[in-house]
Amino acid sequence: MKVEERLKELGIAVPEAARPLAAYVPALKSGEFVYISGQLPIKEGELVYAGKLGRDLSLEEGRKAAEICLINCLAALKSCLDSFDDIDQIVKITGYVQSTDDFYEQPQVLNGASELVEKIFGERGKHTRAAVGVNALPLNAACEVEMIVKVK
Repeated sequence: MKVEERLKELGIAVPEAARPLAAYVPALKSGEFVYISGQLPIKEGELVYAGKLGRDLSLEEGRKAAEICLINCLAALKSCLDSFDDIDQIVKITGYVQSTDDFYEQPQVLNGASELVEKIFGERGKHTRAAVGVNALPLNAACEVEMIVKVK
């Protein structure tokens, strides 16, 4: 099944790539790899999930925030490709979770992004990953996700 068909089946609309918040590009193709800058849980120009996991947000809200970040990563990726079918492999996802000092479930938060990318791309969606707890993120975002993707 083509990736666009799979996205439609899952009810996922990939938006246009978000404008950068500072001096960088959303995605950069170098050889057979595309490097996607960190994406926040922004939908239609608005930050959807703000605050710290372990104080302001539940684990489920964190997972949903990571899903939105992943969709925004796909938007940035799309700006470098003719088609999502040009993707050979999702290589790595790195996620940063704004969390309290006693919150230790960053991997479960990032499962929101990891599980979604595997639903979309199947075997090509299996990836390496890092889930990092941080004290603060831009705009007080709950999380930020970046990706490395190998293309055909």
